[in-house]
Amino acid sequence: MLENLNPKAPFAQTLNRIPFILQIVIGLCLGIITAIVYPDDKSVIPTLGHLFVQALKAVAPILVFVLVSAAIAKHQTGTKTNMKPIIVLYLAGMAASALLALTLSRVFPSFFSELAAQADGINPPQGIKEVFINFLNQAVENPFSAIINGNYVAILMWSIALGLMFRVAHYETKRVLDDLSQSISGVIRMVIRFAPIGVFGLVYNSCTQEGGFANLLNYVHVVVVLLSTMLIVAFIINPLLVYFYIRKNPYPLVFKCVARSGLTAFFTRSSAANLPVNLALCEELKLPKETYALSIPLGCTINMEGAGITIVIMTMAAVSTLGVEVDFASALLMCLASVLCAAGSSGVAGGSLMLIPLACSIFGISNDIAMQIVGIGFIIGVIQDSTETALNSCTDVLFTAAACMRADRLEKEQASK
Repeated sequence: MLENLNPKAPFAQTLNRIPFILQIVIGLCLGIITAIVYPDDKSVIPTLGHLFVQALKAVAPILVFVLVSAAIAKHQTGTKTNMKPIIVLYLAGMAASALLALTLSRVFPSFFSELAAQADGINPPQGIKEVFINFLNQAVENPFSAIINGNYVAILMWSIALGLMFRVAHYETKRVLDDLSQSISGVIRMVIRFAPIGVFGLVYNSCTQEGGFANLLNYVHVVVVLLSTMLIVAFIINPLLVYFYIRKNPYPLVFKCVARSGLTAFFTRSSAANLPVNLALCEELKLPKETYALSIPLGCTINMEGAGITIVIMTMAAVSTLGVEVDFASALLMCLASVLCAAGSSGVAGGSLMLIPLACSIFGISNDIAMQIVGIGFIIGVIQDSTETALNSCTDVLFTAAACMRADRLEKEQASK
């Protein structure tokens, strides 16, 4: 962040007093106002948005590679807790969220008119067979070439393979990989710190292009679809999954988790920053410490329902805009990739947006176009990222409590026999 560069700088001190989400709002509003007052700039102001997208494009491949490798390498096994049913809930919740996002994005498709002119260069695969063959061909590319070219399929495959091999490495080697992960995350946070300036340039460019201010209405549509999906997951899908475990009305527990965990996460926009709140809530619910002490930090890392929703809906918006024909089997493959990738997007503000290029690559959408979708994601991130974090964080406690209550129920049933 800027304060880390020079904490005594007056400008940095003043800037740090303004909440980051408010800075994004200010950048958005200034972009609209400037487009109204001075719509003729075709170089300087649009370049601000272009530079921001280019910076994201440069750091995203190495970020995905290092984060996934480090997460797999430091995974621990052998601890006796209620973790298996919790992990099942985490995976089931993310899969259901991604499928719901796919359904709603097909029923209520979103369009980004400023990208429509780039549809001519797209050569989409024809059917699941070609998608799968392309997937395999991309997966075996040289890892260095993959990082340079933004081949996210190969990046994901190599990061998983190296992460599995690093699990048997010496502790010091794992520490180096973890430190590298933290350093790369720090770099992306520095880049994202300039998001208000980037949003200013991106919004100005959208408002002054063909279509003008009507382009912003497209953003409202995708925000509504995103929020609707997340609300359905929070108050319908998750309660159904919890009811299957505890076999009683889940809503008192759901409302408590949303009110105590989701609300604070909405404003902090960080699952990691919300960890103390979640741990205190688990203690208040009288859950076993040996379980929640592991499941809450793990959920902060891999339970990414909101991230999966964001990746699917934004990718399908790109597909709709570019007129790419997608069969249902190919879309399901993209959902699977979204669920797997979402588990590696924790710890980085806007981390889910950085994984959109991987999902887009399944449909033959270039990295350049995908990163423009990422830029749009930062424009709507004022609402999207806060709601996504709230959903992710409150679900960690909800699923942990459900698994512990399930264990108690099964124990009582066994004792009554």
